[in-house]
Amino acid sequence: MPFKKDFLWGGAVAANQIEGAWNEDGKGISIADVVTSGNVHNPREITSELEPNKYYPMHQASDFYHHYKEDIELLSEMHFKCFRLSIAWTRIFPNGDDKEPNYKGLEFYKKVFKECKKYGIEPVVTLSHFEMPLNLVKKYGGWCNRKVIDFYIHFAETCFSFYKGLVKYWMTFNEINNQTDYNSELSMLADSGILIKGLSEKERENKMYQAAHYELVASAKAVQIGHGVDSNIKIGCMINMTPQYPFSCKPEDIFQAQKAMQRRYWFADVQVFGKYPNHIETYLKQNNFRKDITEEDKLSLLDGQVDYIGLSYYNSNTIKAKSNNLNFKFVGSELNVENPYLKKSEWGWPIDSLGFRYSLNWLEDHYHKPLFVVENGIGMHDSVTKNKAIHDNYRIEYLREHILAMRDAVEKDGIDIMGYTPWGCIDLVSMGTGQMSKRYGFVYVDSDDKGEGSFNRLKKDSFYWYKDVIDSNGEKI
Repeated sequence: MPFKKDFLWGGAVAANQIEGAWNEDGKGISIADVVTSGNVHNPREITSELEPNKYYPMHQASDFYHHYKEDIELLSEMHFKCFRLSIAWTRIFPNGDDKEPNYKGLEFYKKVFKECKKYGIEPVVTLSHFEMPLNLVKKYGGWCNRKVIDFYIHFAETCFSFYKGLVKYWMTFNEINNQTDYNSELSMLADSGILIKGLSEKERENKMYQAAHYELVASAKAVQIGHGVDSNIKIGCMINMTPQYPFSCKPEDIFQAQKAMQRRYWFADVQVFGKYPNHIETYLKQNNFRKDITEEDKLSLLDGQVDYIGLSYYNSNTIKAKSNNLNFKFVGSELNVENPYLKKSEWGWPIDSLGFRYSLNWLEDHYHKPLFVVENGIGMHDSVTKNKAIHDNYRIEYLREHILAMRDAVEKDGIDIMGYTPWGCIDLVSMGTGQMSKRYGFVYVDSDDKGEGSFNRLKKDSFYWYKDVIDSNGEKI
């Protein structure tokens, strides 16, 4: 068999996108709680306060908070080996800078983890997944403030200690490299708690590099603390792996693609190797970015190298250099062009299963660390028949092709992969659009884009298909 006997098959969710109960049992307001609904044509809006005439989809989400026992039992029916989820920072420390934790929040996750363990499911837990306490944004300016490192470490140490023996696999920050797109309001808020309205592009970029540095120091310190609390746990980073293809063999396109990869993945360089790569150090010095870095920071980065690389993979991008701009600048997706060889999803994302295998090889070439695929999937509209069935062959086809590509990466390329957890295994609210109708799951949640519905759970055709995949350890695809 290409996959190891202990390969971790499972699925993934995030607290802010699935839990709901946004203000119950002492939970504070997070940044996700002030982001409205949207769609592919109308971006989500970030409001400074909760406005009564706006709809905030994360407030209710999929109501996992009240359905967690039922949901975990459904996952056990698929014979999940692991379940990736996150801890909402504001359930534990409602304001972020609290001295004492909210014990109702701590107890909730203990119940969730114990429920997983009851069925032999290993929790895979992300500490920070786009749900920073809003108070830290308003009072301190988000991750632009060095003080936030200490608040995060207090949160991390509390979790490591309280859940010792219940959680073996941790990740520090979700998709930390999304903030490469520093002109995106949502990306900057989600990753770093930075509000960019009114800032010039230069100011946005400067804030991003400084905030990212503080996050990387916090991540490294958390790794050290976590290993000190429990030497048996594994702590990883987590990056959004979206390979950047050159549009043509024109040298400018090829070099632009190389610079794009450097600007997207230097975060992993720091977390894996404990230091900044030379190309980023040079760029920061040239632009006078990341002014605040200390010798103590450098030692922390070196001593806090991660154990594995967690990654999401959904699609590839294709980029083309601007003929009138040869400084090879790269900001998020601004240089993207259509790839004529790839089909697209309903939401316009290229579908590229070979790009998945390419990505796994690229990561192996660069880092030589175990890889954990903690997100992969396709958002699609699902229809429920009169018999309460959901025939989602399109989802099965997408996942089949990607699992086959992953299997080739293991069997033919020798890539060390720890596990695979498709995104949104239970339907949840899309982070990008705020929609419930952009569904990823094996389990259907009866709720629409306005949060209306019974919230009953239904098994899709993919539910039974994925169970067979797990039972055969990836042989029966």
